Amino acid sequence: MKTSVAFCTYNGEKYIREQLDSIFNQTLKIDEIIICDDRSSDNTIAIIQEYQVKFPSVISLFINEVNLRSVKNFEKAISLCTGDIIFLSDQDDSWMPNKVENYIRFFKENPNITTIASNGFCMDDNSNILDLYTIWDVPGFLKEEQVSFDYFKLITQVGNFVTGAAMAFRKTIVSEILPFPTLKDYHHDEWIATVATGLNSFAFLNEKYFNYRVHSNQQVGGISYSKTEKIKKQLISSYTLTEFKSFIAYKRRLKKLKKNYDRNTALLEHITHQKDLIVKAKNDILNDFKSTSERFKKDYPLRYSALLLLDRVTKKRKIQ
Repeated sequence: MKTSVAFCTYNGEKYIREQLDSIFNQTLKIDEIIICDDRSSDNTIAIIQEYQVKFPSVISLFINEVNLRSVKNFEKAISLCTGDIIFLSDQDDSWMPNKVENYIRFFKENPNITTIASNGFCMDDNSNILDLYTIWDVPGFLKEEQVSFDYFKLITQVGNFVTGAAMAFRKTIVSEILPFPTLKDYHHDEWIATVATGLNSFAFLNEKYFNYRVHSNQQVGGISYSKTEKIKKQLISSYTLTEFKSFIAYKRRLKKLKKNYDRNTALLEHITHQKDLIVKAKNDILNDFKSTSERFKKDYPLRYSALLLLDRVTKKRKIQ
């Protein structure tokens, strides 16, 4: 399998060497790195050119004519990749040495899987590993608690836990995911995860294969939490779709369903393909909203009725 890395950069001079070194130090070598720079104004391009001198047959650098921002820049980088397996890479993370080797082994052993993501570590500006829980811990937590779950429903009804820094996919799925939708606060990794899980070709590895940098200059973040038992229970509760043990849990669930129903409705207006998957997501949400409302009404009849009256005004838990 030929391997490619879709690598996007923008003013990344501070950390890009660490990430490139981690890619070149893999136990299984990468064949191709496609770097799309989004018009950096610092020394990012000069640093990339240094690596091009060392690895001329591996690195190809493309400098955008205009600033595309993250989603469309990754779309461009992916479209230029020629490998059988495409890894996504941010400019400020780093990979475990065995990431590529183990991902490729998994792809070879699981020909029905098109897309892989994994768990990972968080690190600070100085590359120190942080002792935190993350959204990537959620699948493992649910398995520990023997909670059955569906990846597609988790992503479309609760929230995305598949990060681009953790992702690799077969080139065969590129035609299914491109072009990326351009919707505010909706990112390429969530779209890829939605499509792959909707096509039942996604796998999540609980091993930690990357270090994700947490710092103030990121365009996207908010994936880490304090490592306490309370937080762990909250994460499990947030991603548990069937059992609700309190009035507050019911309220939060209905509010989340309403929010994601509206989000998927907006998404339908920004995509040209995979509309059937998003319609399915909306229908799943609507059915779950109805069944959750019925259980809510049965368990808390008086408070449910009062909340229903309030929601006629606030519409926080009302799907049109």
